[in-house]
Amino acid sequence: MEDRLRDGRTEGVMASEAEREAFIRAETAVHAVPHAPEIRLHLADEAMDLWEKTEEELGAMGLPPPFWAFAWAGGQALARYILDHPEIVAGRRAYDFAAGSGLVAIAAAKAGAAEVTASEIDAFALIAIRLNAELNGVTVAATGEDATAGDPPAADVLFCGDVFYEKPMAAKVLAFLDRALEAGIAVYVGDPGRSYLPKERLELAATYEVPVIRALEDAAVKKTSVFTLKRWPAK
Repeated sequence: MEDRLRDGRTEGVMASEAEREAFIRAETAVHAVPHAPEIRLHLADEAMDLWEKTEEELGAMGLPPPFWAFAWAGGQALARYILDHPEIVAGRRAYDFAAGSGLVAIAAAKAGAAEVTASEIDAFALIAIRLNAELNGVTVAATGEDATAGDPPAADVLFCGDVFYEKPMAAKVLAFLDRALEAGIAVYVGDPGRSYLPKERLELAATYEVPVIRALEDAAVKKTSVFTLKRWPAK
């Protein structure tokens, strides 16, 4: 099921880019991001309604939620931090890992990054990233390859938000981020304290009170931090 969703194909339904784009446009509305209102995104108004609609349109049950349709806490915190500290990306190559809507990538582009790449394995997210970049008048290159499977990206600074919520994924992501650090890439993490956050590896940069969707986060506001990821001390 997961592989079929990643490819944007479920029993031949909604296989084309045009169909995915039409679905996104029909099921979302343009809103300013609560904690980074300089940026507008195609966002869902009701979390569960869109989740159910996605399953209905794809003709399959048990699909993960459409992460691309929401401004998650970690991404909002990263976007705010980038916009307030443009020097961390200005003139540099920025990489937004597990980009979802492309919020962080768009913030980096607005802050003056020389190049911006958004990485996502979800076929719907790739369309959402393009639409959201166009909406904000910036250029973002989107890639659908699994970044964790290969060499570090060609980047100077890497951002990842809300990726430490599941143990197997957290371990895989952390190994990827370690390779990025070894390659000299600065790594920033945005997270509201999810279960598998590698706290012993993090250095606090900023903390915010971020408005979120209660149905997704069990709260209307989440205390969310931005960290830099540190390398393990040399043995």
